Amino acid sequence: MKVKSDTKLAIFDTFKTKGNDLTGEANRQRSIITILGSNANPAERTRTGISQRIAKKHDIAWKNIYSGIFRDLDEILLPMGIAEEDGRLPLKRGPKALQEKGIPYYHLTKKGILVALSITEVKNKEDLMKEFFSLADSDEKEFEEILSSLIRSSPNFTHSIFQKYVKQFCEDKISKLLPFDLSKLSESSDESLIIQKEILDAFLKFSKQEKDEALKFLNRIIPDEQ
Repeated sequence: MKVKSDTKLAIFDTFKTKGNDLTGEANRQRSIITILGSNANPAERTRTGISQRIAKKHDIAWKNIYSGIFRDLDEILLPMGIAEEDGRLPLKRGPKALQEKGIPYYHLTKKGILVALSITEVKNKEDLMKEFFSLADSDEKEFEEILSSLIRSSPNFTHSIFQKYVKQFCEDKISKLLPFDLSKLSESSDESLIIQKEILDAFLKFSKQEKDEALKFLNRIIPDEQ
């Protein structure tokens, strides 16, 4: 499927006049990817099924968002190789030709799984990471062991790494998502990652007493999630 020159993944797009508020297109694409990355059954992964799930969550009529879902899939996610057809469901009603052809349902590709790992709303990130690395080429597995450990001990930090990686791609700072190579992040400085690395380097050099004091300090300013 040919990708148009202006085709762009919009999952991080925000309104210019509303600070960090995501656009409608960004929210739709994030919702589609979240559903396709979940354990949804085939009927929930058709265009109609996706529209109905999103509409139910927001208490709106699914037919009002169907055209947007159709466009995001057929003009963005499918051409970019983020999603692909996973099979077809038979139809019992409607035109005979459509009954014979069936309705397509979709799933995430390897690239799509990588994108899903960058989306906050996706809950099953540990399972998705295992699936991603099961599909990875040998030269993409360099970071598998450390990321697999980090996602269990520091899920928010691990998520932020994938978020920054995919966001760099969306901002044209990384030309291709695959092959997966986190060293691409070093090509553009990211202040939050620099700060995190600085804290980790300092913490490793602390004495036990300094580590305890540092943790007490951080717990005062960053309380544990409830």
